[in-house]
Amino acid sequence: MPSPLRPVALLARTSDRSFYVFNAILSTAALAFLAYILLVRRGGGGADLRFLPPINAMFNGLAAALLVAAWVAIKRRAVLVHKYLMVAAFAASSLFLVCYLAYHFVHGDTKFQGTGAIRGVYFFILITHIVLSMGIVPMALASFYFAFKASFEKHRRVAKILLPIWLYVSITGVVIFFMLRGSPTAVP
Repeated sequence: MPSPLRPVALLARTSDRSFYVFNAILSTAALAFLAYILLVRRGGGGADLRFLPPINAMFNGLAAALLVAAWVAIKRRAVLVHKYLMVAAFAASSLFLVCYLAYHFVHGDTKFQGTGAIRGVYFFILITHIVLSMGIVPMALASFYFAFKASFEKHRRVAKILLPIWLYVSITGVVIFFMLRGSPTAVP
């Protein structure tokens, strides 16, 4: 005799599958748009958005601070505070992404003008920042999804991987901003 819970388990699996497809499509579209802006379009004029890089650095720094505060909150079992701080961190990172895309859509990428050993350090930080940032959107969405569904074991598994990556990307975003600004003859 089939269990009365079986349809619920099937529905949960189907529902998760729909989320995974949505997450994959959204994440792929975001990466494709970013690749188009940076590799194909390379800036094309428009409004002067040169004021955005320091705002982007501020959003990255804010996201890092909120992530640390959210981690402290969950360690203290302040679940509601953790929830609000994580939503705020996601909002800060989302605002960063929107401003970053707008800036690079108009101005293209920024060239690092430094030379010597600092150039190698800059590109190491930049490359690790870029590669790791690609996983933030799908993992953050998965983490939020599992928390929303009260699948806290899955949420914790994703969050243990996501937190250090998101924190690294947020902090290195600020570092990259200052390295570009301190670079002699940096192009904005």
